[in-house]
Amino acid sequence: MTMSLDPPTQTRAEAVPTDVPPDVDTKAPNAQGHLAQFGLDEPLAMDAGVALAPFQIAYQTAGTLNADRSNAVLICHALTGDQHFAHTHPVTGKRGWWETLVGPGKPIDTDRYFVVCSNVVGSCMGSTGPASLDPATDRAYGLDFPLVTIRDMVRAQAMLLDRLGIEDLFLCIGGSMGGMQVLQWAALYPERVFAAMPIATGARHSAQNIAFHEVGRQAIMADPAWAEGRYLEAGTRPAKGLGVARMGAHITYLSEPALHRKFGRRFQGGSAPTFSFNADFQIESYLRHQGLSFVERFDANAYLYLTRAMDYFDLAADHGSVLANAFRGTKTRFCVMSFTSDWLFPTADSRAIVHALNAASAAVAFVEVESDKGHDAFLLDEPVMFGAARGFIDAAARARGL
Repeated sequence: MTMSLDPPTQTRAEAVPTDVPPDVDTKAPNAQGHLAQFGLDEPLAMDAGVALAPFQIAYQTAGTLNADRSNAVLICHALTGDQHFAHTHPVTGKRGWWETLVGPGKPIDTDRYFVVCSNVVGSCMGSTGPASLDPATDRAYGLDFPLVTIRDMVRAQAMLLDRLGIEDLFLCIGGSMGGMQVLQWAALYPERVFAAMPIATGARHSAQNIAFHEVGRQAIMADPAWAEGRYLEAGTRPAKGLGVARMGAHITYLSEPALHRKFGRRFQGGSAPTFSFNADFQIESYLRHQGLSFVERFDANAYLYLTRAMDYFDLAADHGSVLANAFRGTKTRFCVMSFTSDWLFPTADSRAIVHALNAASAAVAFVEVESDKGHDAFLLDEPVMFGAARGFIDAAARARGL
């Protein structure tokens, strides 16, 4: 690990309760699910030039909001993540995707903080997206849904926090696409973010990452069952295309050392090949399993939209092509974290963010975690990451008076 501190220089929406008072006690691991609905008089202004209304946001909370509402933490999920950060997932039955980091006594301590995580607009776990019904036609939006950007996701989250009566955040944290949202929050609403922790992310998507996303999108659209995006009406599902897209993407979340350690060239059913195109190798079987399990919980069109949102993200382009301009005058304190084996968002991407923050005279800590687990390391049991996160969050809490 290296660390430096620079001084200031729809598939169908799941059944969830509607809005609840923000002071509800919802301690993890029994995090509560809620649904915020915004009417025709509360449109979401989108970068595509569309005012989306009505729309809804599915979200979860954990912990208790304190009296002065100063202990709120916003968790931003990754591409195929969702709001289920700290309890059993209703579709997969698996534990929450960030239970390693969030919960009583953990770095994001739900005995101290009120945690909110929303399903992003454009996704498929309860928030409005391409699988949702278009009120103008009474059928699923499909490709009629407007293209979504990271900024749109953040604007929607800000509307949700307004609904909950939360004026500012103690901490905004997320990895990968979630890290992009954290950066966008810090740039768009600097006065609302006390501390920000973007993990395993970048200020823009690389050409290589866009290329991988395009391969996945083309796999989905080449599936005859995709039906030009109208598969819900046709009663079909582009499972093969979406499965292949997931298989390709999943490779980018891992590292060669991790793949070698877990699978190597070991055969699945014995010590010799079958001389067929069956899944002879363990890695083949693993990828096929990843593809098959993914299609059970995710919407194909949502995958198209969210990958496109990541492709479009370029924070510097929004500020005169100078990344430091996005953070000029900010009082937010930052902790930027990367992993040595992450080739999807390599450490160079994080260093570029840190350099921009230094140029903007922002308070920033940088942590590079030595790990061979690849991009997905931020989701796994990584003690160095947890220690660094706890140190940064505890220091920020003292500065906040929490």
